[in-house]
Amino acid sequence: MTKPPRELLKAADIEATEATVKVHALNPNAVRHRKSLGDATGLTQFGFHRIELMPGHDSSEYHRHLYEEECVYVLSGAGSALIDDCAYPIDAGDFLGFARNGPAHVVTNTGNEPLVLLVAGQRLEHDVCDYPHRGLRLYINGEQEDFVDFGAIQSG
Repeated sequence: MTKPPRELLKAADIEATEATVKVHALNPNAVRHRKSLGDATGLTQFGFHRIELMPGHDSSEYHRHLYEEECVYVLSGAGSALIDDCAYPIDAGDFLGFARNGPAHVVTNTGNEPLVLLVAGQRLEHDVCDYPHRGLRLYINGEQEDFVDFGAIQSG
């Protein structure tokens, strides 16, 4: 049997891949064990990740993207999705889709087992991301990222 091409990740290979642990810059409780399936297959225009959250941990800081879209599919475990400051229980098989300029959101593992998610999102060169609970806006311009306090933003 020949080795699968780069475009095909077999389940056993995904399972054997060591996850990288990332902590969100604004939320030390957002500890994500991530396997980047998109990077492994050469995708550059959107990210596709298998993310595990241990009990009590968040997926990110509560946020919303003004230009990028993202989605989450729950593979296993139980948790809560805070969407527009309303909490909703989530379980295996549930899907969350966040259109550009949609509501702020974050996922939290409220169960006793790892919460396993497939997370996909665009990788635009330019984006703006709001963190309403922190009163911050993140401007993304390629590799450059700048946080600005909401109070310092001037409307034109």
